[in-house]
Amino acid sequence: MQLRGFGPTGRQVAAVGQGTWQMEEDDRAACVRALRAGLDAGATHVDTAELYGWGQVEELVGEAIEGRRDEVFLVSKVHPRHAARADVLRACEQSLRRLRTDRLDAYLLHWREDHPLEDTLGALEELVRAGKILAFGVSNFDVDDLEEALRIVGPGRIACNQVLHHLEERAIEPAVLPWCKAHGVAVVGYSPFAVGRFLRRRGDGAQVLEEIAHAHGATPRQVALRFLTRDPSLFAIPKTCDATHAQENAAAGDLQLEEGELARIDAAFPRGPARALPMI
Repeated sequence: MQLRGFGPTGRQVAAVGQGTWQMEEDDRAACVRALRAGLDAGATHVDTAELYGWGQVEELVGEAIEGRRDEVFLVSKVHPRHAARADVLRACEQSLRRLRTDRLDAYLLHWREDHPLEDTLGALEELVRAGKILAFGVSNFDVDDLEEALRIVGPGRIACNQVLHHLEERAIEPAVLPWCKAHGVAVVGYSPFAVGRFLRRRGDGAQVLEEIAHAHGATPRQVALRFLTRDPSLFAIPKTCDATHAQENAAAGDLQLEEGELARIDAAFPRGPARALPMI
């Protein structure tokens, strides 16, 4: 598994990790097995959130990583309804309890609503000082939100921005990705398989992935993940409750694509013009 620097944290983190959104809807035992299989394969970057099943998924993750906490770069997210300072502190404590750990490697504001950002970021800074979290970041932030966060906390403090990113949704690439690269912020792409609808349209793009996959003895999904993590600032957190798929996803972290192959994928799935950041 390829490891790379995670923003300003000084940590080396798996380029392809494991997401957990909607795992509360799946078989719990299967999800635990899949997460453990992913860890065994090197996908030690595990992402969750209090929102996912309102705590159910954090409890599932806590079970999956029990006895292996030190192997894991563990990330969770606070819901914007808990964005007030006291609520952030309380929500973090509850997440730690469900995850059976004494610290998070990164804690993110899941998305922004109306609560003053200064208050939320102040709470995250307080959690860092207390050792409850080792770093903090944001999720679903467009450039204007990132600029405001930077003005509040200063450079070298925002660990990451977690955003929607898959082959058919590349809206982060014209503006958000360059901003994050310029400011040393990791970009974590969620739903890299479009929430289970990998390649909603068949045709030339699918054919390109299949041809490149065949040349490398890989799968189209692995090729897609490698493209989505082609830049050193990019990470991906695919979700699966199938242990075989978890191993397949992790193996994408070792896949090497040639520049010509990356160019073919880029042409087959054009990013389109700059526009407002999407989220799901």
